[in-house]
Amino acid sequence: MNDPYPVNWHRDKTLFTPGPLTTSLKVKHAMLHDAGSWHYEFHEIVKEIQDKLMEVANLDRKRDGFEIVLLQGSGTYGVESVLASAIPEFGKLLIHSNGAYGERMMAMAKALKIDHLVYRTGEDEPPDPEQIDKLLEADKDITHVAVVHCETTTGIINPIEAIGKIVRKNQRQYIVDAMSSFGAIEIDFHKCFIDYLISSPNKCFEGVPGFAFVFLKRECLEANRGQQRSLSLDLLHQLEYFEAKGQFRYTPPTHCILAFQQALVEFEQEGGVAGREARYRRNHKVLIEGMKDLGFVPFLKPELQGYMITTFHFPKHPNFEFSQFYKLLSDQGMLIYPGKLTDTECFRIGNVGRIFEHDMRQLLQSIEYALKEMEITL
Repeated sequence: MNDPYPVNWHRDKTLFTPGPLTTSLKVKHAMLHDAGSWHYEFHEIVKEIQDKLMEVANLDRKRDGFEIVLLQGSGTYGVESVLASAIPEFGKLLIHSNGAYGERMMAMAKALKIDHLVYRTGEDEPPDPEQIDKLLEADKDITHVAVVHCETTTGIINPIEAIGKIVRKNQRQYIVDAMSSFGAIEIDFHKCFIDYLISSPNKCFEGVPGFAFVFLKRECLEANRGQQRSLSLDLLHQLEYFEAKGQFRYTPPTHCILAFQQALVEFEQEGGVAGREARYRRNHKVLIEGMKDLGFVPFLKPELQGYMITTFHFPKHPNFEFSQFYKLLSDQGMLIYPGKLTDTECFRIGNVGRIFEHDMRQLLQSIEYALKEMEITL
């Protein structure tokens, strides 16, 4: 797909990050308008966004019993809203963690005073569904299980369908953080037995940060009525306010909503999930082949690697300093991410956002230039 709006037309640096990320000119332009949060035209835009997201998820309210709630704040706010709204006073949460975002859920559980158990695997190791089965069988107090689908720390894809089958077999509720996957990976809510799924506009939908959205089974949320642990993060009250008045309970991120309306138009024009997946896969293929040719070593095995973000080891060369490497790329208009691993020196490159194969090749040329400037031969 050819982008009619080159990403560097306005001299912004290209973001090879997992979000916030490079957006199209039309998405940027959408934010140049003001919108009245109480006005019916804005309410219609919010309703349109909710309906389109339900279509992307292949969900029907009457048939499937799912609702969608938009919530002010980042994706982290969305995850915390689920933990604060869904888990009863005497509930217990099993969290799988193989990266920073699983650990963040643990920090949320502590802050919200939710009883919890953490099942950790290595940052390059997916969870074992059989081990989750054993944990659930051994601890009948566990009421909910939470998993990150694409762990942005590394780009690893965790097996949410296999885990979901185990959770349903044990009659627990299932929470999926799909921040970096929803919109670019087809997710079957029924096959995965998902009860709650959280995502964000500023990842695979190529919008801007400012709110999160939560898919939820209404019966699960209503069963916990009156036991919410937060006022502003109360999903049930937010849902009921949308239904009664058509708007957010508190001040909405109006400009971000307008940007997302346009981002969804472009998402559909590209072919939805399948189209976006195809472009991100191409971006990743160009990146991984080019980086290997330059001598870089990926952190993950290919069978575990997602195509949204890729982590690479630091080169084993005495001249390599990430801060200098980063600045050399930044000076050429390219921004990447530092690593977030606990024990491994690495950096991350995103393949998502309004970037294309030519952008990936330009990045590779800039990386080759940076290595020469640092007098590094791999």
